[in-house]
Amino acid sequence: MANEEKLTSNPAAALFDALDDVRTGMLGIHGSEQHLQPMTHFGDREEGKIRFITARDTDLAKSVGSGKEARFTVVSTAQDFHACVAGKLSQVEDRKKLEELWSPMIGAWFEGGPEDQNAVLLELDISEASMWASTSNPFRFGYQIAKANLTEGNQPDVGEHVVHNFHAAA
Repeated sequence: MANEEKLTSNPAAALFDALDDVRTGMLGIHGSEQHLQPMTHFGDREEGKIRFITARDTDLAKSVGSGKEARFTVVSTAQDFHACVAGKLSQVEDRKKLEELWSPMIGAWFEGGPEDQNAVLLELDISEASMWASTSNPFRFGYQIAKANLTEGNQPDVGEHVVHNFHAAA
């Protein structure tokens, strides 16, 4: 459930709370001809990063090379929080972190476990996120829609929008 007050008072926490509540989002390289693709994410609040595990031989991993600007989008299960996260996506050689994030779900994609040489860790160093938190209260939503339709020049007030610069906040 989106917290509109948290979004305006602590946008970084609102983003990582949302990441904790859902397991996948859509990841893509900015300016690429490739479509965004579904990826399981691992948020790191302390470092302001989102990590992903994929295979080295995927188009995404090959395109990242030593680093590219990327976008990651996530929508809460209740569809009351939306985020588009931007930053530099890089391949990271960190077997310890890969092992820490490893799970049976990830293992289903790799025969050699976390030691599988085809497994690669991608890391999105978040620079900015545009986030929207909206009401999930159907009565508030209905009231705002009705009010906007009955009152000239009135738009519905159903949530908050924040663009947060992660490097300025550090």
